[in-house]
Amino acid sequence: MDVKEAIKRRYSVRAYSDKDVPRELVNELIEAAELAPSGNNAKPWHFVVVRSEEQKKLLRENGIFKQDFVYSAPVIIVCCADPSAYTKNVSGFDDDNKTRAIRDLSISSAFLVLRATELGLGTCYIGWVKKEKIKQVLEIEKGYAVPYVITVGYANKAS
Repeated sequence: MDVKEAIKRRYSVRAYSDKDVPRELVNELIEAAELAPSGNNAKPWHFVVVRSEEQKKLLRENGIFKQDFVYSAPVIIVCCADPSAYTKNVSGFDDDNKTRAIRDLSISSAFLVLRATELGLGTCYIGWVKKEKIKQVLEIEKGYAVPYVITVGYANKAS
């Protein structure tokens, strides 16, 4: 599958099968994301992979997501942006570092979801997240921004 085909096939999956996603495939997704370009080559992204039922239960108990299907996704990738990753700014031209970090994370995430599509996996961007609470629950650095998560798994064809 070429990139154009992956773009055409990608859609937001909101019902996943129970089939496990092998760690090797999750690693492929993270590797694809890490190959993305970023301003000043800062690579301000960090990904927290949630796979265990214990972690998902903890997220549910804390009401982290508005949409219930998120908790049933085989994999939840918490997308984090680190504004402190940038060491140089050009006055009058650069956005603030948080904006830059989220922009570069978004480029990186697009690589991730397109690779997932290529590998036969479904994904969904989830923006309805209690952003500060998820950082607390998963012990994510306070300075990071968590603009969204991405659910990953095999689409439930029955739904």
